[in-house]
Amino acid sequence: MLVKNSKIVVLKLGSSTVVDSKGKFKNKWVISLIKDIKTYGKKKNFVIVSSGAIALGQKYLKINKKKIKLDMSQAIAAVGQIHLASEFQKIFEKYKIKIGQILISPDDTEQRRRALNVRRTFDNLFKLNAIPIVNENDTTATAEIKYGDNDRLAARVAQIIGADTLIIFSDVNGLYDKSKEKKIITNVNKIDEKIKSLINNKKNNYGSGGISTKLDAAKICMNSGCHMFIANGKKNNPIKNMIKNKIYTHFTPKISSLDAKKKWIIGSLNSSGIIFVDRGASQALNNGKSLLAAGITKITGFFNKGENVLVVNQDGRHLARGLASFNSSEINKIKGKQSKEIEKILGYLSKSEIIHKDDMVML
Repeated sequence: MLVKNSKIVVLKLGSSTVVDSKGKFKNKWVISLIKDIKTYGKKKNFVIVSSGAIALGQKYLKINKKKIKLDMSQAIAAVGQIHLASEFQKIFEKYKIKIGQILISPDDTEQRRRALNVRRTFDNLFKLNAIPIVNENDTTATAEIKYGDNDRLAARVAQIIGADTLIIFSDVNGLYDKSKEKKIITNVNKIDEKIKSLINNKKNNYGSGGISTKLDAAKICMNSGCHMFIANGKKNNPIKNMIKNKIYTHFTPKISSLDAKKKWIIGSLNSSGIIFVDRGASQALNNGKSLLAAGITKITGFFNKGENVLVVNQDGRHLARGLASFNSSEINKIKGKQSKEIEKILGYLSKSEIIHKDDMVML
């Protein structure tokens, strides 16, 4: 079984798996998870990405509203996060397991330098034999700058730290097909239109993601060479239950020859802008060349040098993702021009490639 052979396993716990319908922390369930970790945790590192801060905060503050404004939910998360970490700490301490808390904002994974710092923090916690407990930093997140769910956060963490396996424990057994019997799809090798058609975005009271966000997470994992599972998190001993009963959906990763940097680029959650290119540039990129100014027809969005951008061909197809060597204002001035004209137009010496081939991944 993959879980047994994995060196790094990320466990994503949905709100409904750690907090019951009354807003109480599920001590017994977490204890059963700890026992699974002890059983399957030899010679491997675990990471827990846990939701539940807002749910616990609502319980503590006696707030029963389902719809809460963003700024108020941030305050509730600030209260609930303390309780969530405290509950985990008390239970893990009983079993002599050290934990550390990591709160992550999108900038921490979407900016390359900060992503490397995040990886170092995880590596050092592993050296200390401590299990990282991760959550989005909801207290400062905005609607525009937010993962929006812990599925994508867990996948991005798995990619950055080089995890072998991500298990998303949810309130479902896996991805269901469209038959009357609602059978579980055991293996998914490719996320195509047929798989996308199975999306049902029904959410529980506390959760922020549906199957759609889990497929987004699966894309990140599959491109990163990480196995991903959706399994039932309602039952005790969830890892044991998943392995023993073989009830789950397994997303098989592509055989990836990409280096760590390119895995990070292709796993980006969004793009700061879009660069549209002509047919000649499309052909050059497909032949492994860098993107030059001459092949650019237009751009949209505002971005700085080094930010992640999407490259789209003349037919509107997503062609590549890469890190821009110029900001959007500069590219607007030099698009369609020859490389030898760039210095004269901008007034200073610069690179000739808009996106260097080493900073680009074909989609």
